[in-house]
Amino acid sequence: MTEVEILATGPQCLVEDLGRPGHAGEGVTLSGALDRRSLRQANLLVGNEIDAPGLEMLLGEVTFRADGDVLVAVTGAWCPVSIDDVAAEFGTPVPVPARSVLRVGRAEHGLRSYLAVRGGLAPAGAFAGSWSTDTSSGIGPPPVQAGIRLPVGRQTAGAPLAVAVPPATRPVGDLTLTLTPGPRAGSIDADARRRLVTNVGHIDSASDRIGIRINGFDVDPAPGTGASEALPLGAVQAPPSGELIVFLADHPTTGGYPVIGVVDLPDLDRLAQCAPGQPVRFTLRGALSRSPATPPPAPRETSRRPRPARHT
Repeated sequence: MTEVEILATGPQCLVEDLGRPGHAGEGVTLSGALDRRSLRQANLLVGNEIDAPGLEMLLGEVTFRADGDVLVAVTGAWCPVSIDDVAAEFGTPVPVPARSVLRVGRAEHGLRSYLAVRGGLAPAGAFAGSWSTDTSSGIGPPPVQAGIRLPVGRQTAGAPLAVAVPPATRPVGDLTLTLTPGPRAGSIDADARRRLVTNVGHIDSASDRIGIRINGFDVDPAPGTGASEALPLGAVQAPPSGELIVFLADHPTTGGYPVIGVVDLPDLDRLAQCAPGQPVRFTLRGALSRSPATPPPAPRETSRRPRPARHT
């Protein structure tokens, strides 16, 4: 079995696939890649199953050497790619000969880059059919660090694609998030609803894979019952501090603060590429009702369940 030896990493390097849907009732969140579109692209380029595990690199930066020939693709935020110090292409399948050193440099114009290896990665730590690392609970493989070896699996689905995909980029101006009203949309008053669609907020530095904190909307919800409710991917929670929290892949499965809406899944891919300070706007799909009985949005964790890798 071919293995990839990690020689160096950047600030955070994780094994991620498309997560483990269907386990929220057991307290296990979805997890998986934050920019799901970019991971899918990388897997398609190398001919993998769409949900095969790859590397998610915060700010890019990973160096590895495989003990056999491998085919790789790097997507997401653009970063320089080289093999034995010779420049290689970003966003297209690239063969890496055995014992050659692949270097992925620092990401530009975005936060997260993705690396897929043909066959997918299959380290120890798979749970509930997924190799995703959940940074909140610790479920899944440990963070990727120099010195570890990652086995290459057999999650192929067809031939590689001889195409190139453009990098994911953060918006030049404001990022607009489409919000579907949630079960507690009526917990904020008319002034807060107006600010929600007219103000421009900014991503706070206290953001991570669990959620993005956005300041500037001064949403002060009415006191709730304090009872915990289910939190889907993309839920927007309004704590009494006035900030908003957009929950990402490693979010808790329940929470007690009002959920005033749910962000569209494609917008979460773009949000995952945005750094602290990024200006953010909201646009509404439908009106925010004053009624606290607004029905909750449909479940969002509906992607196909990942299949375990088939080893030789």
